[in-house]
Amino acid sequence: MAGGWAQDGAVNEQIEASIQDELQRMKQRRQLVGESLETCAECDEAIPEARRRAIPGVKLCIDCQGARDRRPVQRAGFNRRGSKDSQLK
Repeated sequence: MAGGWAQDGAVNEQIEASIQDELQRMKQRRQLVGESLETCAECDEAIPEARRRAIPGVKLCIDCQGARDRRPVQRAGFNRRGSKDSQLK
Protein backbone atom coordinates (compact mmCIF):
# COMPACT_ATOMS: atom_id res chain seq x y z
CA MET A 1 0.00 0.00 0.00
CA ALA A 2 1.47 3.32 -1.07
CA GLY A 3 0.65 6.53 0.66
CA GLY A 4 0.70 10.22 -0.17
CA TRP A 5 1.16 11.07 -3.82
CA ALA A 6 2.72 7.77 -4.77
CA GLN A 7 0.79 5.33 -6.92
CA ASP A 8 -0.16 1.87 -5.70
CA GLY A 9 2.80 -0.43 -6.15
CA ALA A 10 5.31 2.44 -6.19
CA VAL A 11 7.32 0.99 -3.32
CA ASN A 12 7.62 -2.37 -5.07
CA GLU A 13 8.64 -0.59 -8.28
CA GLN A 14 11.37 1.28 -6.40
CA ILE A 15 12.68 -1.93 -4.85
CA GLU A 16 12.64 -3.69 -8.21
CA ALA A 17 14.45 -0.76 -9.86
CA SER A 18 17.11 -0.79 -7.14
CA ILE A 19 17.65 -4.52 -7.63
CA GLN A 20 17.93 -4.10 -11.40
CA ASP A 21 20.45 -1.26 -10.95
CA GLU A 22 22.59 -3.42 -8.67
CA LEU A 23 22.44 -6.39 -11.06
CA GLN A 24 23.47 -4.17 -13.97
CA ARG A 25 26.35 -2.73 -11.93
CA MET A 26 27.54 -6.25 -11.07
CA LYS A 27 27.34 -7.41 -14.69
CA GLN A 28 29.37 -4.42 -15.89
CA ARG A 29 31.97 -5.02 -13.20
CA ARG A 30 32.41 -8.66 -14.28
CA GLN A 31 32.70 -8.02 -18.01
CA LEU A 32 36.12 -9.00 -19.30
CA VAL A 33 37.36 -7.58 -22.55
CA GLY A 34 40.15 -8.70 -24.83
CA GLU A 35 42.61 -11.55 -24.57
CA SER A 36 43.69 -13.11 -21.33
CA LEU A 37 47.06 -12.02 -20.03
CA GLU A 38 49.77 -14.58 -19.42
CA THR A 39 51.00 -12.71 -16.34
CA CYS A 40 48.99 -10.92 -13.66
CA ALA A 41 48.47 -7.19 -14.26
CA GLU A 42 49.09 -6.45 -10.57
CA CYS A 43 51.80 -8.83 -9.28
CA ASP A 44 53.36 -10.03 -12.57
CA GLU A 45 52.99 -13.72 -11.57
CA ALA A 46 52.08 -16.26 -14.25
CA ILE A 47 48.35 -16.91 -14.74
CA PRO A 48 47.74 -20.67 -15.13
CA GLU A 49 46.58 -21.75 -18.58
CA ALA A 50 43.52 -23.48 -17.10
CA ARG A 51 42.38 -20.15 -15.59
CA ARG A 52 42.94 -18.34 -18.90
CA ARG A 53 40.84 -20.95 -20.72
CA ALA A 54 38.10 -20.94 -18.07
CA ILE A 55 37.78 -17.14 -17.91
CA PRO A 56 38.44 -15.52 -21.30
CA GLY A 57 39.86 -12.02 -20.84
CA VAL A 58 41.24 -12.65 -17.34
CA LYS A 59 43.81 -10.06 -16.23
CA LEU A 60 44.57 -11.09 -12.62
CA CYS A 61 45.91 -14.20 -10.92
CA ILE A 62 43.73 -16.00 -8.38
CA ASP A 63 45.37 -14.34 -5.36
CA CYS A 64 45.08 -10.79 -6.72
CA GLN A 65 41.50 -11.37 -7.88
CA GLY A 66 40.59 -12.74 -4.44
CA ALA A 67 42.14 -9.69 -2.75
CA ARG A 68 40.23 -7.37 -5.08
CA ASP A 69 36.95 -9.20 -4.42
CA ARG A 70 37.42 -8.82 -0.66
CA ARG A 71 37.92 -5.04 -0.82
CA PRO A 72 34.93 -3.05 0.39
CA VAL A 73 32.99 -1.42 -2.44
CA GLN A 74 32.07 2.23 -2.02
CA ARG A 75 28.47 2.90 -3.00
CA ALA A 76 26.41 6.02 -2.71
CA GLY A 77 24.04 4.38 -0.24
CA PHE A 78 21.30 6.79 -1.24
CA ASN A 79 18.42 5.50 -3.32
CA ARG A 80 17.31 8.55 -5.27
CA ARG A 81 14.29 6.68 -6.59
CA GLY A 82 13.13 6.03 -3.04
CA SER A 83 13.49 9.58 -1.76
CA LYS A 84 10.42 11.68 -1.09
CA ASP A 85 11.86 14.52 -3.15
CA SER A 86 11.85 12.39 -6.29
CA GLN A 87 8.17 11.56 -5.75
CA LEU A 88 7.16 15.22 -5.41
CA LYS A 89 8.19 16.14 -8.95
